[in-house]
Amino acid sequence: MDSQIQKILDNEIHRQKISLQLIASENFASDAVRELSGSVFTNKYAEGIPGRRFYNGCQFMDDIEILASGYAASLFGCQFANVQPHSGANANLAVFKAFLMPGDIVLGMDLSNGGHLSHGSHVNLSGAWFKAAKYGLDSHGLIDYEQVRKIAVELKPKLIIAGASNYSRVIDWAKFRAIADEAGSLLLCDIAHYSGLIAGGVYPNPFPFADIVTSTTHKTLRGPRGGMILWNDTKFTNKINNAVFPGTQGGPLMHIIAAKAQCFYEALQPEFRTYAANVVKHARAMVEVFQNNGVEIVSNGTDCHMFTIDLGTEKYTGREFANLLEDKGITVNKNAVPGDTRNFVETSGVRIGTAAETTRGYDEQWFRNLAQRITDYLKN
Repeated sequence: MDSQIQKILDNEIHRQKISLQLIASENFASDAVRELSGSVFTNKYAEGIPGRRFYNGCQFMDDIEILASGYAASLFGCQFANVQPHSGANANLAVFKAFLMPGDIVLGMDLSNGGHLSHGSHVNLSGAWFKAAKYGLDSHGLIDYEQVRKIAVELKPKLIIAGASNYSRVIDWAKFRAIADEAGSLLLCDIAHYSGLIAGGVYPNPFPFADIVTSTTHKTLRGPRGGMILWNDTKFTNKINNAVFPGTQGGPLMHIIAAKAQCFYEALQPEFRTYAANVVKHARAMVEVFQNNGVEIVSNGTDCHMFTIDLGTEKYTGREFANLLEDKGITVNKNAVPGDTRNFVETSGVRIGTAAETTRGYDEQWFRNLAQRITDYLKN
């Protein structure tokens, strides 16, 4: 290996070892997942889908992709899975390509309230090519389902997106289904943050309520960086598969698909359910410590692996406090809060997640102590 590359790699290994990783969208993949991510599967082009490849020599590519898709479908209780998307954003883009035309109306959560860039933000293709309507949170920091219904009934969006990148409470998939039916809309549930918790049985499954489900594979699922699309309706199969390739991507990353198969296999094991339960338990324990110390938490708690500290009345901006914590060996990310008066460079919050350090084996008391330590830094 080039000496400069080796040095940078060693530096990152050291950083991960000596610091605490509390970014909610990060985790530690198993040795098997990492080995497959760098395996000889990376050498093969396999454009197309199993049984219909554009290159010869793909028999084992078919085998591994069929296995990965089967594991994914079993994990989430659905009929079909496409495991080729390179990311969660690519998975969402493929859904847009399959079911929408430029200019169609899409209804998703406002980015400043916890939504994702690919749910209709004006800086993303989803907001530039489509008419994006937005819903948000109520005064209690919970999804305002009545607002969602009113907007949906008035605008009749082609697609409603349920899901978030920073929402700590349970999402009521059934309510979204009822709203989508009333408005005549398709329902996409983006479970990128919650998929590992759903697989572990500690967060509600969007099936059978969703028309289509998208997810990443590297957050609470502890897999390689990538995405997937899940569905039940056979009429969607060709549309979705063609929207992934050739619609929005070229050749699939077969080494990553192999690693996805491994991460799905790991999530199907009984011990993964214990892991998922601990992730939520640890997040709630941290929230309890913060609230007992007078630290405000967006949505007043958590039902998942993450939560956001509202710094609106504190002396630090989100950027400042995230930087301070990094100096102390704790990695978090700055994040906007509902009604944020600061810009996206500064923000008024930091988001915290417990998935990665739970993977490292820490217990509830350790997380409580960590929350107290962060509180002490905040309150000086």
